[in-house]
Amino acid sequence: MEDDLKIAALLKDYFIASGYLVEQLHDGRSGLESVRRSTPDLLLLDLMLPELDGISVCQEIRKFSQLPIIMLTARVEEVDRLLGLEVGADDYVCKPFSPREVVARAKIHLRHSTLKAAPENRFYIEKAEQRILVDGSALALTPVEFRLLSELVSHPSRVFSRQHLLDIAHEDQRDINDRTIDSHIKNIRKKIQSKLPESECLNSVYGVGYRFEMPAS
Repeated sequence: MEDDLKIAALLKDYFIASGYLVEQLHDGRSGLESVRRSTPDLLLLDLMLPELDGISVCQEIRKFSQLPIIMLTARVEEVDRLLGLEVGADDYVCKPFSPREVVARAKIHLRHSTLKAAPENRFYIEKAEQRILVDGSALALTPVEFRLLSELVSHPSRVFSRQHLLDIAHEDQRDINDRTIDSHIKNIRKKIQSKLPESECLNSVYGVGYRFEMPAS
């Protein structure tokens, strides 16, 4: 989240060039809602944002997520740095900064985040590479299957309707019967079971849709 459009565009270009998927937002309130909705792997957060400032956004996010947060700001006073870290930011970069340095710091935090999550979560989503790992081994997923399983894995135990999953699977909103989701889920199940033969982590909910349960390590 960055309200300076030139800085935001520059950072976006550098992250895309490094293979990452990027969502660019310019005010704190819409950014907070996006984090709740899409569960990103990392957040670049400007301190001075319209609608809701970076400190408030960070505090709200820490109530429901431990995703890495790197704060960006023109304020250089020590009290501002300490305040950002005390409310839950993982790192702090002062303007002007090198976009390459920001990308490098992001890679470090993403690596650490992956290592911390690995013992608990047997499924790991690599958004930039568009793949999902099960116990460190990549599933052979189609683009549609990747989008579906990413959504399910990102929200364990949440029940998704077929229509919701259909909207995710086919972004062009083609007129497709929602029962095609059943076929996609069947294929995903087979691929998961090839890695975890005893697992029943992808479950149907009668009359509604599907939910994912993280298998025990």
